[in-house]
Amino acid sequence: MSKEASTEASASPAKEQLTPELEAFIQQWKKRPGNLIMVLHRVQEHFGFVPRSVAFQVADQLKIPLAQVYGVLTFYHFFKLKKPGRFQFAVCLGTACYLKGGDDLIRELENLLGVGLNTVTPDGNFSVEAVRCLGCCGLAPVLSVNGTMHGNLKKEDIAGILAEYKAKAGA
Repeated sequence: MSKEASTEASASPAKEQLTPELEAFIQQWKKRPGNLIMVLHRVQEHFGFVPRSVAFQVADQLKIPLAQVYGVLTFYHFFKLKKPGRFQFAVCLGTACYLKGGDDLIRELENLLGVGLNTVTPDGNFSVEAVRCLGCCGLAPVLSVNGTMHGNLKKEDIAGILAEYKAKAGA
C-alpha cells in the first residue's frame, strides 16, 4: 500500500462490517423465504441499527438489489437507519395514546432534551421517536424506554422519567 493510500485509509472512519456470526446467519437463511427481513432483524439486533455499509454487504451476500434492501428498511418502522441513543424513548401515537395526550409527551421530551423527533442528543444518550402502537392501550398514553413501559402518563411525568435515565447515563 502506498503512503498516500495508507494515510487516506487511516483518515477515513471505520465502516461497520458483517461479523463472521452474521455472515453464517445469512448463509443459513440465504435460500429461505423471508430471508431479508430475518437477516435485517439480526443485523439490527447486533448493531442497534442497520448501518449503510452493512446494508450493501447484505445485498451482496443475498445477491439481491440494494434497492430491495432499502425498500424493506424504509417500509417497516421497526428498522433504524441511524444509530439510536443509548436510551431510546418511543412514544406511542396509536389512537388511544394520541387521544389521551401522546403528542404532548413528545413535545415535552423534545423541550427537555433540546432535540426533535427522530433525532439523538449530541451526547448520544437519548433518542426520541413516535411509534404507532405499543400494545398497551389500557395504559394510554404510554412511552417505552428501551422496552420498559411507562403508562398513564401526563406531560408533567416526563421530567421525572427523564431524570431517572439521566442518572443512569451518568453512572
